[in-house]
Amino acid sequence: MIELENNTDLQIDISILEEIANSLTKKDIELMLVKNDEIQTLNKEHRNIDKATDVLSFPMDFDFANMPLGSIVISTDFVQEKAKEYSHTFNEEFALLFIHGILHLLGYDHEVDNGEHREKEEELIKEFNLPNSLIVRNS
Repeated sequence: MIELENNTDLQIDISILEEIANSLTKKDIELMLVKNDEIQTLNKEHRNIDKATDVLSFPMDFDFANMPLGSIVISTDFVQEKAKEYSHTFNEEFALLFIHGILHLLGYDHEVDNGEHREKEEELIKEFNLPNSLIVRNS
């Protein structure tokens, strides 16, 4: 189950995100939707990078039975911008960022792996009939 905290004024449909999450894990996921200024603050606090970003993932450092897998933060400003740039719908771009974030929660890391993150992302993109994601576009 996805626990949604929507800090924007957008109405969001998370049904496809629930399907994606259920295909990967039985654990709950916390999902926070924010604007660029809020994600920039989080990026600076947690990664020491003082700029807005598309998605941040915060895996739980411990694994108890009823604990969520972790938290994903997505900038809806970024979703809107990239959806327009790549001629995707908002929901398609949103799902792509969610996939990217949940894979980080599951231990994938495109910055240090040998392409496993990208391969899993491609597999999910095909499974859920989505357009290419950022990591796939840049490979």
